[in-house]
Amino acid sequence: MMVQVAVCGPGQCGEPERTLAYELGRMLAERGAAVICGGHGGVMAAVAAGARSRDGLVVGVLPGADRVGAGADLSVVIATGLGQARNSVIVHSADAVVVVGGSWGTLSELALAMRRGGVPVIQLGDGWRLVGSDGREVPGVRHARTPAEALDLTRLWE
Repeated sequence: MMVQVAVCGPGQCGEPERTLAYELGRMLAERGAAVICGGHGGVMAAVAAGARSRDGLVVGVLPGADRVGAGADLSVVIATGLGQARNSVIVHSADAVVVVGGSWGTLSELALAMRRGGVPVIQLGDGWRLVGSDGREVPGVRHARTPAEALDLTRLWE
């Protein structure tokens, strides 16, 4: 079965996040992985473009009940009608979850992935760093500076 990696990030992002997401998508496609994302702009569009640049498979899981606003680089579009609850579909469909950047929606995906358990969750670049009431970083989320490091941290290709 094909490896499936969810890539989560804000619908609006800066150039650093866009560059990281594009390179991550390209590298995932080169490794034969399917990319699952939210299917709209920002990080989602960048990871889709990177994967498609290497003829990769990209699945967009949309919040709306139709395919309006779906990214041009998606291979498959799933219109859920679930609103933000579609984030659960994204993270539960993946063998690993990589989060690029930070927004409230991205934080919800990170939290859902951590609650799911059993799959690697990687924060790529700057973004959410969660601390507990004692001020120490909450364990579990792995942090990567580069797309190559993020892929290594998934441990899917060992």
